[in-house]
Amino acid sequence: MIVPMSTVLAVSAILFGIGVFGFLARRNIILMLVSTEVMLNAVNLSLAGFSQHLDDPRGQVLALFVIAVAAAEAAVGLGIVIALNRNKPGAGVGDLTDLKQ
Repeated sequence: MIVPMSTVLAVSAILFGIGVFGFLARRNIILMLVSTEVMLNAVNLSLAGFSQHLDDPRGQVLALFVIAVAAAEAAVGLGIVIALNRNKPGAGVGDLTDLKQ
C-alpha cells in the first residue's frame, strides 16, 4: 500500500508540532527529552517518506543517523538529569545553572 506524500508530511508536521508544544509547555526535564524525541521521530518520518517517494535510499540512511544521534542525546540528557537529582532532588529546569559549579 502506497501512502500519499501529503499524508506523510501532514502526520510528520502534526508530530513535530506536538513535540514543540510539549517542549515549550513543560518544565520537567524528562518530558522535555521525550518531546525532543517526538520531534526527531517526526523528522525521521518525513525523511523516510521522501526516500520512498523519490525511490532513493539516502533518506533512510540519514534517518538511521538521526536515530543514532537521538540515542546519544537521550544518554547525555539522562546523565544530566541524574547529576541534577544527586545535587538537588526534585529540581527542575531552572536549577540546571547550579551544575556549572
